[in-house]
Amino acid sequence: MRKRCGYSLRKRLFWRLLALQSVVLMLVMIVLFFVWQIFDFRSPDGTIEILRQAVFRQPSGELSVRETEDLRQLRKDAPDLWFTIRDTQGHTLTEGLIPPEYARISNTLDHIGQAKFAKGLGDHDRPAALMKWIPTDWGQLQFLTGTDGPTASTFFLRGLSWILKVVIPIVAVMALGALIATPIVVRRSLVGVDKAALQADTIDIDQRGGRLSADDVPDEIAPLVRAVNRALGRLDEGYERQERFLTDAAHELRTPIAILNTRIGSLPHGPIKTDLLEDAARLAILTEQMLDLQRLKQGKSPFIKVDLGQLARKVIIEMAPLAFAAGYTVQFDVDHAGEIDGDPLALQRALMNILQNAINHGGRKGIISLTAGSNWVEVSDEGPGIPADLQERIFEPFFKRHHDGRGAGLGLNLVRDIMCLHRGEVTIANRNPGAVCRLSFPSG
Repeated sequence: MRKRCGYSLRKRLFWRLLALQSVVLMLVMIVLFFVWQIFDFRSPDGTIEILRQAVFRQPSGELSVRETEDLRQLRKDAPDLWFTIRDTQGHTLTEGLIPPEYARISNTLDHIGQAKFAKGLGDHDRPAALMKWIPTDWGQLQFLTGTDGPTASTFFLRGLSWILKVVIPIVAVMALGALIATPIVVRRSLVGVDKAALQADTIDIDQRGGRLSADDVPDEIAPLVRAVNRALGRLDEGYERQERFLTDAAHELRTPIAILNTRIGSLPHGPIKTDLLEDAARLAILTEQMLDLQRLKQGKSPFIKVDLGQLARKVIIEMAPLAFAAGYTVQFDVDHAGEIDGDPLALQRALMNILQNAINHGGRKGIISLTAGSNWVEVSDEGPGIPADLQERIFEPFFKRHHDGRGAGLGLNLVRDIMCLHRGEVTIANRNPGAVCRLSFPSG
């Protein structure tokens, strides 16, 4: 499966807006070019441009025109071509039939840079004409003509150059505006999304009922937020059903376990009875631990001060007969025990679970020690220990440690959950010989 790469919405919006603006500008220029090519725009400007490229000055100072390709085509297209070219020294070049209205007007316009004469002036039909003073290699020259010529590509290029001079700065300003505005717009538009993300980070399996806020979320993202909220609702319902099932199952198991203990107690003493008592005790402890865990999660039992020494005494008094019957010597040291905040019943059964594991897996010989300190309690044995690669796996709910099917996973998993609710931890390590399991609580 290809790994999906993330991207920045701000950068993507900026570059796409800039690309769109550039494409639109290019399309406009292309359309203008084709329109220019389709429509044969003709005006005196085209004639003057052709004349400007063709004019030159003879060694004598007189003005003349070369027979350029454009000028030949212009004479072919406009047989009635007429023009007047003059300089500031009084040299004049004329061609064609000059309308009487313009025969002597050019020398009266020396102080005017450009003039356009329209038709219909006065009381008779005057032909249109255009006069321009243009700087050339031969000095300032005045061109006067009324013949329409094709608008040369130079005019298009000049127009294009002018457009670029205007449009490029506009695009640059638009790009700068997009660069500044896009992050601001995106940030403000996604305020609700950032808020929902922070809320999502606080959602925890032990604090159900959390939902993402749809306030200030864009309409395009709101369906995703609503879908996530519906999914969270389904997860809450499923988790609550699971917890109710575990609680009900634990309650239902109490009666058969009590009956089982009564029947085992009537059996004659022997290895079979010892094993059955250990298994029944383990079942009873697991059942009560499941109820403890549900009770703590629901917050029905507030924490109180718990004396670790008294807690250890209660556990050793209850579990010592099982340890003696299994062949162990029990050692007990709580002289330096302290107090912690917690639930005494839940902690008692968690410690009983640890001691039960030591009985089951300690090799049926040696010493089982129960020691308490200022903010910890630990159980150690002199058995074979735990391989390093299994010291984390034994906390998995259904981990089986031995080929006989006896496992510590579910019990230790419940112990770890109870310790997490007490903001503590459970750790297991090897000693020489045996293993040690410690319950550690926050100091102070």
